[in-house]
Amino acid sequence: MDIEITFINKSFDKNNSSVVIFQKNAIPNYAETVVAWHVIKNCGYDWKHKFVYPMDFYAGAKDSYGNVSDLKLATNGQKWEVNYSDSGNTLQLSTVNAASTNEVEIKNNLTKGAIDTQIYRGGKLIASKTGVSPKEKAAFEFQPYIYIGVSSKAEEGLAMNSAILSAPFTKISLHGITRANLVMTGGGIGVNATPYKFELVPVI
Repeated sequence: MDIEITFINKSFDKNNSSVVIFQKNAIPNYAETVVAWHVIKNCGYDWKHKFVYPMDFYAGAKDSYGNVSDLKLATNGQKWEVNYSDSGNTLQLSTVNAASTNEVEIKNNLTKGAIDTQIYRGGKLIASKTGVSPKEKAAFEFQPYIYIGVSSKAEEGLAMNSAILSAPFTKISLHGITRANLVMTGGGIGVNATPYKFELVPVI
């Protein structure tokens, strides 16, 4: 079941800051690109912004010629492959499962040319691994957590660099949640300023 989340700005922010939401690949030591999945802009004090965290996600790929595949509904345990065919490159479900039932893999089966692999959630890019060489693969595992924080430089759908990721982000668990308010507090200027705080409040 998809999770309905209502972001509520209860902070004393005076910089009209943007709020960025993203996920991390749970596979240890896996160097994928962290993408700004959802960016909330111009949401004033006591204003709300509703969004949905879908349980379904989709796999896609881009080849070295700039061609982009259609998106494939993916589930954990699947391996997808970029193959060459008489009509050109294709993204197909493999007859072999992924190495783990908790992850989705996208393998480059081409003889030449690196690919970029992509995962979408709710129609928006949430993770990417670029430059996957022939016979190599990317693997993605997502646990029910999101990360949220304030950033003036993150752009939705684009990679976040180390400078952006060095800012404080709050890890939010979505375990057992179907509807919730995500409340932002803190902020302000001068000696009265306090760190931003994010709290997920379930709605029954």
